Amino acid sequence: MVDVEAETVNEEAAVIESGARIYEIGYLITPTVKEDGLEKAVGAIRSEIEKLGGNFIAEGAPSLTKLAYSITAREEGKKIEIDRAHFGWLKFEVQNSAVDIIEKLLKQDANILRSIIFQTVREDTRAKMKAPTLREVRRTDTIKSMPRRAVEAADQVPVSEEDLEKALKDITTE
Repeated sequence: MVDVEAETVNEEAAVIESGARIYEIGYLITPTVKEDGLEKAVGAIRSEIEKLGGNFIAEGAPSLTKLAYSITAREEGKKIEIDRAHFGWLKFEVQNSAVDIIEKLLKQDANILRSIIFQTVREDTRAKMKAPTLREVRRTDTIKSMPRRAVEAADQVPVSEEDLEKALKDITTE
């Protein structure tokens, strides 16, 4: 464990000396971009980061999500309300000077609805899903099936048509 911590400290020191830091981009791609066009939109972001000397650490593929609130955007000169977007993220290492350039490129991209860039750490920071603990339930009663009581033919009294009609009239008039 000590060796791992020492390696992490050495890596962080090397990163600080070189001027490179770890950043994460969260982005929303407009819902008008179809599934097959998502890879092209994300590829454009990735290629710009690579041009600036960035190294990728992790990525979350964009998926269509319902937004907490509607966003007003202009599309073809008209204002439209957007309530869904494709959310994705990228974690990468790049020089400090390149972050402003990346931010400008994201703002100029018409497919990117919103984006955020922030400095982070190399380690996986996503919350781990914790499975709920199940408690054991013990049954104290057992349900036994009882055979149905067969109705004997002697207990059955034939009902006349008149009695049946009278009973139906009483039921429907109430």
